[in-house]
Amino acid sequence: MSVKIRLQRHGKKGKPFYWVVAADARSKRDGKYLEKIGTYNPNTNPATIDLNLDSAVRWLHNGAQPTDTAKAILSYKGALLKHHLDGGIRKGALTQEQADAKLTAWLEAKAGKVDAKKDGLTKAQAAAKAKAFKAEQAVNAKRLEDAAKAEADAIAAESAVEEVEVEEAVAEVEEAPAAEVVAEEAPEVVAEEAPAAEEAPAAEVVAEEAVAEVVAEEAPATEENNEEAQA
Repeated sequence: MSVKIRLQRHGKKGKPFYWVVAADARSKRDGKYLEKIGTYNPNTNPATIDLNLDSAVRWLHNGAQPTDTAKAILSYKGALLKHHLDGGIRKGALTQEQADAKLTAWLEAKAGKVDAKKDGLTKAQAAAKAKAFKAEQAVNAKRLEDAAKAEADAIAAESAVEEVEVEEAVAEVEEAPAAEVVAEEAPEVVAEEAPAAEEAPAAEVVAEEAVAEVVAEEAPATEENNEEAQA
C-alpha cells in the first residue's frame, strides 16, 4: 500500500486549518487517514505548525511520500533532517549522540530564526500602529483646526454684519436731528423777518403825522396874511 503524508483541510470558509496526516494514496483528500501526525495553521504570522516528529520520521522510514506542502512542513520542523541523520546512523557514518547533537543544534538555530522573525513582525506591527496613531492624531488636529477656523470665520461674519447694522442705525440717527434743526430754524427766520415788515408802515405813519402837524401850523398864518392883505 502506497502511503502519502499530506494535508487534510478543516476550519471555516476563508480561514482554513489543516491536519497533517498519513493516508492511503488512493483515498480522497479529506477522506479516511491512517494517522494524524500534526496540524498546520496558515492564519497566523508566522504560520503555526505542530508536528509529532517521531511519528513523521517513522512514516518516512516506512516509505511514505510527502506532498510538496507536507514536505515543506516536515523540512521546517526538522523531520527530513532527522530522517537523513537516522540513515547515516544505519550506515555507520554517525553515532546516535552525534546525530542528536546535530539535530539539537539545528532546531535551536531554527527556533532562533523563528523568534527573530516574530520579534521583527512585532516591531513592524508596533511601528505600523504608531504611524497609524500619529496619522490619526494629525487628521484629528487638522479637523479641530478647520472647525475652529470655520467657527472664527462665522463669528467674524456675524460681527461684520452687526457693525454694518450699527453704522446704518447711527447714520440714520445723525441724519434725523439735522432735518429737525433745519425745520426748527426756519420759523425763527420768518419770525425775525416779520417784525421788519410790520415796522415799516409805522415809520410811514409817523412821517405822515409830522407832515400834517406842520401843515396845520402853517395854515392859520397864511389865512392871517390873506386877511391883512385884503384890509
